[in-house]
Amino acid sequence: MSTLTAVLYGALAVYLGGWFLGHWIGNFSLLLFVLTVVTLGYWLAERFRFAPARQTAADTLAASDAQRRAELQKMGIAQVDGDVSVAREKLLMQPWWIDWTAGLFPVILVVFVLRSFLFEPFKIPSGSMIPTLLVGDLILVNKFHYGVRLPVINKKIIANNDPQRGDVVVFRYPVDTRIDYIKRVVGVPGDEVVYSGQKLTINGQPVPLTPLGDFYDEDSMRYAPKFSEKLGAVNHNILVDPKRTSIYQPMEAFEKFRDNCRYTAEGVTCKVPAGHYFMMGDNRDNSQDSRYWGFVPDENIVGRAFVVWMNFGNLRRIGSFN
Repeated sequence: MSTLTAVLYGALAVYLGGWFLGHWIGNFSLLLFVLTVVTLGYWLAERFRFAPARQTAADTLAASDAQRRAELQKMGIAQVDGDVSVAREKLLMQPWWIDWTAGLFPVILVVFVLRSFLFEPFKIPSGSMIPTLLVGDLILVNKFHYGVRLPVINKKIIANNDPQRGDVVVFRYPVDTRIDYIKRVVGVPGDEVVYSGQKLTINGQPVPLTPLGDFYDEDSMRYAPKFSEKLGAVNHNILVDPKRTSIYQPMEAFEKFRDNCRYTAEGVTCKVPAGHYFMMGDNRDNSQDSRYWGFVPDENIVGRAFVVWMNFGNLRRIGSFN
């Protein structure tokens, strides 16, 4: 068992090393599930086989020592050298491969349950959600707000709230579901979303914008016009640069429901299909989103982002956001 455990730890080190070095895309949910199952197997084996076997061996040693002392005492030898207590403690001691597997099971199980069904942490990797979320923000995502889903396969088993316009949502990137994205819900099923001339219109109603002056982006070291936007009941800030023009073209990966969108040199018009959502970044001119790669199916939804719990470069970032 010690050799098998060493091989398993070696495989884990290779997997994590390759993930860290960028040789492949890791799946933390799957990894956590596998660790939970493996450590559970060790925990059950320890509880029902290995621990009882060690206890039996220790009891046998103690009984043998007691019998030897009794026989010597009958022969008139009252004082007997030797103490088996140390040996008995060594027999009862867990080997390293049990301590580093079965011993970790309760901790891994708690993390697995919390992360799979309650809250999951994420780190903001890009500036597509500036000014709402900055690069380096560590956020928490409410996993049960949109319903309870089975871990790994992300299958919804209990429905709850549906994503609403204005929600900030983490989801599996439709082009590559191994990657998690974070954007804002702009269109819900049935909506007609128009983004043209850098202005957003939903179901024929222009989304109101209020100028808020300039925002200084420390990463790009430049200023950009900031606006307040209201989507549904949510007021939030966005960046829109009127001086910047974009030509919208769909990515080749935009295949499903591609006919629901019409593209022009100035913008894009999309009809959101049932069971799907139209997502956009708050940094409108620096965001790869539904304008380019299409709609997000409900089964890709991970959860609703609601708070920045840490930013090591700027502690003032900690708190909730819209």
